[in-house]
Amino acid sequence: MGERPYTVLSASMSIDGYLDAGPGERLLLSNAADLERVDGVRASCDAILVGAATVRNDDPRLLVRSERLRRDRLARGLSASPTKVTVTATADLDPRARFFTRGEVDKLVYCPRGVVAAAQERLGALATVVAAGDELTARDVVGDLHERGVRRLMVEGGGRVHTQFLAEDLADELQLVVAPFFVGDRQARRFVEPGTFPWCPGRRARLAEVRQIEDVALLRYALSPRFEPDEVGTS
Repeated sequence: MGERPYTVLSASMSIDGYLDAGPGERLLLSNAADLERVDGVRASCDAILVGAATVRNDDPRLLVRSERLRRDRLARGLSASPTKVTVTATADLDPRARFFTRGEVDKLVYCPRGVVAAAQERLGALATVVAAGDELTARDVVGDLHERGVRRLMVEGGGRVHTQFLAEDLADELQLVVAPFFVGDRQARRFVEPGTFPWCPGRRARLAEVRQIEDVALLRYALSPRFEPDEVGTS
C-alpha cells in the first residue's frame, strides 16, 4: 500500500465495551487526568479524525485545550490545534456543529464521489470536501492525508470508524481507556462493530503498556512494527 500517517486510535469505554449510555445520552468515561493526557496526544498530531456520527451525536470541538500546548504548536509554525477530519457516506452534517464553527484550523470532509456536490452545498466555505473514490474507505482517506502532509493522525471514533481502521489494518497503536463501570444497554454504541480483524487468537496484539490514571486504566497496544514505545505528547 502507499504511504500513510502514523495512526493512533484513541477510545474510552466501559468495562463491558460501550462508548455511550444509549441513544441521546452522554456518558463521561474518562477523568480530568486522562483528558489532560489525551490533550497532549492531540497536540502532538497533525490531524484528528472522527466519523460523521460522532460529529452528530457528540458535537465535539476537537481542539487542543491547554494554552501551553497551543502556544508550543504556534511556536513551531503550526496551527494552534491539528487539522480536523471527518468522513461521511451521506453528507448528513450540520454546518452549525462545533466541528465546523470552532477553531481557526483546516477542516476536511471525506465522502464518496457521488455525494461531494451535496456536501459542498451544505457546508460551503466551512470545510474542504474531498472525494474518496466511489466508495469511502479508510485506506483512501489516510493516503490522501499523507499527501497533504499529515504524518501523525489521531482517530477518536466512533465505533464504525474504529472498526474500519482496525479491519483495514491501518492502525499503528491503540490507546484504550477502560472506565470503572458497566453500561449494559444493547442500544448503546460499542467500541467496535462486528468485523474481520487482523488480530485474532492466531495473531495477538501486543500489550505495550498498562497505566492506572486515577480511577481508569490505559491500555496501549502495539498494532504494527511502526509502534512508538514512548507515548508522544505527554511530557
